[in-house]
Amino acid sequence: MKSNTHPQYAPVVFNDLASGEKVLTRSTVTSNKTIEWEDGNTYPVIDVEISAASHPFYTGKQRIMDSAGRVERFNARFKNFGKK
Repeated sequence: MKSNTHPQYAPVVFNDLASGEKVLTRSTVTSNKTIEWEDGNTYPVIDVEISAASHPFYTGKQRIMDSAGRVERFNARFKNFGKK
């Protein structure tokens, strides 16, 4: 890679605030907040509100929408719309 063109790529800890899970990975994002990791080194930490550890789609705890009930309510609400 060309020097002085790309951002610095370094180890970073992503902290999921919803589940408390922490993941050490490499990224170009930086932070002033740091955390001491299991290996004894200190890394910058990025707090994220949701990740695959807490997202309902990935955890299997998603709600199923009642689409039939919604359609029936819509039809009942507008059954006389446009009639004279």
